[in-house]
Amino acid sequence: MGVVLACGFWAARWRRPPTLANLDEWGLGGRSFGPVLTWFLVSGDLYTAYTFVALPALVYAVGAVGFFAVPFATIVLPLGFVALTRMWSVAHVHGVVTPADFVRIRFGSPLLALTVGVCGIVATMPYIALQLLGMEAVFKTMGLAGAWPLWVAFGLLALFTYNAGLRAPALFAIVKDILILWVVLAALVIVASRAGGWSRVFQTAAAKFAATPSTADGLLLTSGQAQINYVTLALGSALAIFLYPHAITGFLAARNRATVRRTLLGLPVYTFALGIVALFGYVAIAERITPVGADGNTIMPRLFDLVFPDWVAGTAYAALVIGAFVPAAIMSIAAANLFTRNIYKEFIRPRALPAEEARVSRIVSLMVKFGAVVTVVFLPTQFSLDLQLIGGVIILQTLPAVAIGLFTAWMHRHALTAGLVTGLACGLFMLYETPGRAANGSPLLHFGGSAFPLSKIGIEGGYSIYTGLIALAVNLAVAVAATVLLRLTRVPDGEDITWRRDYLADEEDRGIRRLDELLDGRSADPSFHASPAKHAAPEDPRPPRQITGDDTPTQTLPVTRPDDWRRG
Repeated sequence: MGVVLACGFWAARWRRPPTLANLDEWGLGGRSFGPVLTWFLVSGDLYTAYTFVALPALVYAVGAVGFFAVPFATIVLPLGFVALTRMWSVAHVHGVVTPADFVRIRFGSPLLALTVGVCGIVATMPYIALQLLGMEAVFKTMGLAGAWPLWVAFGLLALFTYNAGLRAPALFAIVKDILILWVVLAALVIVASRAGGWSRVFQTAAAKFAATPSTADGLLLTSGQAQINYVTLALGSALAIFLYPHAITGFLAARNRATVRRTLLGLPVYTFALGIVALFGYVAIAERITPVGADGNTIMPRLFDLVFPDWVAGTAYAALVIGAFVPAAIMSIAAANLFTRNIYKEFIRPRALPAEEARVSRIVSLMVKFGAVVTVVFLPTQFSLDLQLIGGVIILQTLPAVAIGLFTAWMHRHALTAGLVTGLACGLFMLYETPGRAANGSPLLHFGGSAFPLSKIGIEGGYSIYTGLIALAVNLAVAVAATVLLRLTRVPDGEDITWRRDYLADEEDRGIRRLDELLDGRSADPSFHASPAKHAAPEDPRPPRQITGDDTPTQTLPVTRPDDWRRG
């Protein structure tokens, strides 16, 4: 752990960037990561403490429902293969740093971009809290009582993130992935070598769930109620995951479109590991593991402690803590970038220079981590997994503006804003009305989970549906209906300064200026200043651009960074 933390501070000098005083270098690693490094970074970003702490804890408690993460991870990869390459290209052309930046240039609406940015920040904070809970579960199992170990870990996380930006978690991710994959293989060998092997594991788990009165748990999904919840949860989570700002940040740091595609092609390795990790919840049942106190998140660390050799358990603990550091760092960077670009620069300091942007983003990244601790304190949940699912309900409402916006600008900016706000209100109301149980077994009247019981709206039978999908359906219905109405009444739409070819652009396209030119109008190449004509971008061969969503030419708009056209 000491060596890895030292690497986090050394990362500020890695590849010797000329400066970290702009968001492209501090927040996106200079957009220079190749396929291998991007794969480590994205896998470390997406397969987090949620995977290795919360998921086995859920399987331990309710059985097969916890395996929703496997089809969810399978569904999301082909969706991301199509959408994220388009996002990378348009971000590369226009210097986009955040999803809200893209919404701003696509729909020309500061209000819509602000709403998307706030949703991203609010949804990310409980996700960071989940990583802190993962670390806390390890410390509890090790016998480190009190909150001081968590605060020490938080302080180290804050320091290396502030110092090195995205380069630090990128280096961490390499070590984390190697350790995690080794732990998974070691656990498979150890379980298979114990008396009875996997047969005993499944028999014991089946007997436990058969003895409970609930019909929602079990080794298999035998009830229709559980199956509907399972399907909607998997689908909703798949639609939400790449809307998170930290997921998009990992891909925007890639060097080119091929890097994005190769990264996505390699992620099924982790999907396979995900299924194995979920099985360890059954192993904990067979080994009669009990949590530390009432904290269900300690099931996996306790399994390592009581069943595995000490040196394997120690390595697994290190992997889990590093596995929490990596995504927490990226998430805090992504949330800070959202605040800086879409709140601070848009509404507070429109003329802020790149160095000021980077400084503000660094400070906000520290505040976001503190906010995550507040989320842990004030959101009562039975499992840390609930934190991610509640955040998913919020971030899913940005799908029409961000994901659908990558393919069409047909929906009106005011309609998208109305749909998003309506979907959020609907989702938060349903979360408020969802009962559940706290970790100590006491009943919760509100915010008890993300599965909305349909009995609340008069549909009996014990059915429940993932809240995020219901809210998204309301969101889309409002957005489409309002768009039709606004088009009929000829309410002016915003300016869309993107072109069709922007969504297919790559690193070597002649019409794309260097990133340092996009940042400050100057090239890092010394010969640029001696002979600027040699480096001049070619004339844009495209016809003038219409501002209402299709490509009928009406006026010419140059390719610029968002802050250029914000200042007029």
